Amino acid sequence: MSFDLNGRTVLITGAARGIGAETAARLHGRGANVALVGLEPDLLEQVAEQLGDRAEVFVADVTDAGALERAVAGTVTRFGALDVAIANAGLHFVGAVATAPIEQLERELDVNLYGVLRTVRAVLPQVIAHRGYVLNVASLAAASHAPLMGTYSASKAGVEALTNSLRVELAPTGARAGCAYFGFIDTDLVRHGLGHPSSRVMEGVMPAFVRKPVPVSVAVDAIERGVLGRRARVWAPRYVGAALALRGVLQPLLERRARRDPRIGEAVAMAEPGAGHIGGQDPLLGVAVAPEAPAVEAR
Repeated sequence: MSFDLNGRTVLITGAARGIGAETAARLHGRGANVALVGLEPDLLEQVAEQLGDRAEVFVADVTDAGALERAVAGTVTRFGALDVAIANAGLHFVGAVATAPIEQLERELDVNLYGVLRTVRAVLPQVIAHRGYVLNVASLAAASHAPLMGTYSASKAGVEALTNSLRVELAPTGARAGCAYFGFIDTDLVRHGLGHPSSRVMEGVMPAFVRKPVPVSVAVDAIERGVLGRRARVWAPRYVGAALALRGVLQPLLERRARRDPRIGEAVAMAEPGAGHIGGQDPLLGVAVAPEAPAVEAR
């Protein structure tokens, strides 16, 4: 049964650009009110201005539970309710578990996993009251754990597990929870991450159809399907669904192949802080900020 968004209110974290901004535009076009939550007020205001009426900006870092609670309260004050929440905010730092600055590893977990948890806790009273829907954005990395993606993979696997438990807990209330799994989407995070020298070495290890980013609209299509159907799981591109189903077979095979490939050692060495290749990673926003580029919000 389709979930009618006309007149309902959707809160989106990481809404300043990329998947978050395009999702806001898509759902706003379906008649939803949208609460735009993120770190970059100028970018958020640009999105709100483009949407016009029924869009409101709330500046908040998902590592700040109080800020998220205030964003929810402000959303309810502005629109009268909150029906749907999309926990989309996330980031990534290039680096290996053994050598990356511990602050970067911890922030990746704090934003990608605990940020989703804080968002869920903040929105659930409203979502339950209105028998609404929560969609948590994970990644194919929840099931496929690649080198130089240690804490990113751990955070996304945690999002998946959190959502699986939440889905069952919400069943008696009439509210629903879903998880979105994405491969490489053409966002700043992916574009700049794949542009790093260590990633370019790793490209030779990945199949061509996997390493080619798909347009943001493909991810937004999946999110739209998830929200309208209050689905348990959505993914994009299409191959991600097969990879999720075959995770128990693919992960051991990928590990076996990677352990024998000398390019993995080369890529890990390039990602060490002293190698001279790490640069342009904003302490708050990660690799999504390119060298010499102004700060933008990470998805």
